[in-house]
Amino acid sequence: MKISTKGRYALEALLDLALQDSGGFVALHGVGTRRGLSENYLEQIFSDLRRGNLVTSLRGQQGGYRLARDPARITAGEVLRTVEGPLVPVACVSDAPDPDGSGEAGDTRCPRQERCVTRLVWLRMTEAMDRAADGVTLADLMAATRADEAQDATEPEYAI
Repeated sequence: MKISTKGRYALEALLDLALQDSGGFVALHGVGTRRGLSENYLEQIFSDLRRGNLVTSLRGQQGGYRLARDPARITAGEVLRTVEGPLVPVACVSDAPDPDGSGEAGDTRCPRQERCVTRLVWLRMTEAMDRAADGVTLADLMAATRADEAQDATEPEYAI
């Protein structure tokens, strides 16, 4: 499973929203500038995040986006699944339609699923990925970011 730029940017942008939270809305332009991300791409990502109920939006001069819930209640897994879909190494362990079209019309299951000798590996990998991604919240990422920033601020600079 390889997370696309969409998933990485979504997580990074939500972390930025969480770090900027002052109770108001944050403009995507600011998120893009701080993180070095395209504002147009962020608009596409935030459309998915809004549909996934991870952010709320407000149009207008004072508009922008803010988290829909407390950062401690939003997991990295939820963010990634919202923009990427299921976190699976192969399609046969997903409830989503079989992308190669090998199943019958209307059937989302792989036709070889019941006799697949390697399915156990894919199921365990899926469970491990879900556990890892759901075990980290935006609040955890905020704490790690602030700890890194504090460490950077206390390191002496040496110049000659």
